Amino acid sequence: MAKDVILTGIRANQDLTIGNYFGAILPMIDTAKNHSDEYQINLFIPDLHSFTTPIDHSKLNKQIFDNAKLFAAAGLPLDNPNIYMYRQSYIPAHSELTVILDSFTGYGEMGRMTQFKEKSNSNNDMVSVGLFNYPVLMASDILLYNAKYVPVGDDQTQHLEFTRDIAQRMNKKFGYIFVIPESVSKQHEFFGNDQGLRIKDLIDPTKKMSKSDDSGRGVIFLNDEPAVAAKKVMGATTDDKAEINFDRDNQPGISNLLEILALLRGVRLDDVIKEFKGHTRYGDFKSVIANEVEKFLTDFQQKLGNIDENAVIAKLEQSERDMTPVANETLLRAQQAVGLRPKD
Repeated sequence: MAKDVILTGIRANQDLTIGNYFGAILPMIDTAKNHSDEYQINLFIPDLHSFTTPIDHSKLNKQIFDNAKLFAAAGLPLDNPNIYMYRQSYIPAHSELTVILDSFTGYGEMGRMTQFKEKSNSNNDMVSVGLFNYPVLMASDILLYNAKYVPVGDDQTQHLEFTRDIAQRMNKKFGYIFVIPESVSKQHEFFGNDQGLRIKDLIDPTKKMSKSDDSGRGVIFLNDEPAVAAKKVMGATTDDKAEINFDRDNQPGISNLLEILALLRGVRLDDVIKEFKGHTRYGDFKSVIANEVEKFLTDFQQKLGNIDENAVIAKLEQSERDMTPVANETLLRAQQAVGLRPKD
């Protein structure tokens, strides 16, 4: 019997942050390691999603490959036959199924998507149809591989709900085409409470640390010079309370730094809170975190520099060969259902 599929990915464009690492990349790798015996793991690079908002296209191809290397440096076992790592655009069925699903998707459905509203309002350049259409492509990414489990943060729950809706709509109209992924509540139950973790910005700890931040002052990028990143920590916003407590509402900066330290050390947040509770010297506290950040980046960047690029390319190409017929089989069911191909 075929294994249930866990599918996950992270956009390739722009430099990734420690927020992406601890909130997305590391959980992906842990899922792959812990579940690959029982489940098929599809870890894909959604490169077609990368330019739904404006980017520097001259850097995209390198960023796609660098993304794959990051997975390897974070510990993805490239030799595991139950783990597939592939580039979205190298499997044409993603684009072809999206065109079909577009015609069964309502304009109002897409217009109500919170992420589209936020990104289109904050974007001074042209708002693309690709941004509007993002959830349909995401649905194709999931449905092509019969994925049952897809880890999603709060900003993606609407998209997963739409995926379930469009799959059920098509199945009801034409008969069985798609496997329906589990509901958002079941996804959270399966992946645990850490799903959707968001490290906050160092300068404005009320917002998440974002790779699209223009200044970069509150963001620690994985490719930052370790000493530069340490200085960013020393410049982090705190407060005037002169006492270290974990209180997201009243001390968001301090609370964010406590969470970052727990993640860097790989320990429970409660242990870090207990260690520093009641301390009054913010500078000394920041120095501890700055040193941990510097050590983490130095170690990670060394691992990244030692990655066997040929092994990464081989993994991508083999996975793309393996996943293309799987995607094509689902695409054919959809094509037959809508009358584009003859039925058997």
